[in-house]
Amino acid sequence: MIKGLILAIQFLTRLPINIMVDWNTDNLRKSSFYFPFVGMLLGLIAYGIFFVFSFINREVAGVFTVLGLIVLTGGLHLDGLSDTCDGFFSNKDRESILEIMKDSRVGAFGVISLVIAILLKYVLISNMGDKALLFLVFSLGNSRAVQVYNLSTTRPARESGIGFMFKSSNPRNTALVGIIIYLIIAVSVNIGILIPFIINFIFMSLLARYSYKKIGGTTGDVFGSMAELGEIVSMISFLGVSNWILF
Repeated sequence: MIKGLILAIQFLTRLPINIMVDWNTDNLRKSSFYFPFVGMLLGLIAYGIFFVFSFINREVAGVFTVLGLIVLTGGLHLDGLSDTCDGFFSNKDRESILEIMKDSRVGAFGVISLVIAILLKYVLISNMGDKALLFLVFSLGNSRAVQVYNLSTTRPARESGIGFMFKSSNPRNTALVGIIIYLIIAVSVNIGILIPFIINFIFMSLLARYSYKKIGGTTGDVFGSMAELGEIVSMISFLGVSNWILF
């Protein structure tokens, strides 16, 4: 399983782990188990950045935490979000949408989505206060858990690309075990964490359904969108429910 962990870290982050792991079906399937926990690791590192810069003020801490997350992930999921928005909001047919999503150039909808996503994260993180550790760790854990669930259960829109590769490895059972263990950890910390997870799950299920409507399935870009939007939806949910649930 160690190869699966290394592959999950290398795929989801830009952390410097210089160990070569083959992208075969066995390792891809094993990597799906670790997605939620890699998300938690990213959240923990993000909190470290927030903690250091919060000694200046929370606004500065928010800026550097968002910047840190972009560096930690190499902007991979932001790229998926911009490509997805450019394609889905183009009002084109299925094949044209898929071509737009493969295009390396960023269009107007892509730029708008990036600006809104970054601004939202900055505002949300800046207002987490002393709950930042809990909210960041489980917001990023939630997003990767829901991301890998959809990656394992939805139909690829085309027979190529990262989404198709993962789906071909038949990761569903392995991913579900990882998600269940992640939820057990979450509940043991605070049962209220289930609320942001459920909200995130519902939101991403709707996104997956919309993706089916637009392109007949999902792609790597859509999964990148799920990671980014999942973080934001979870952060909003945590801040929203923290007013009436003790975290």
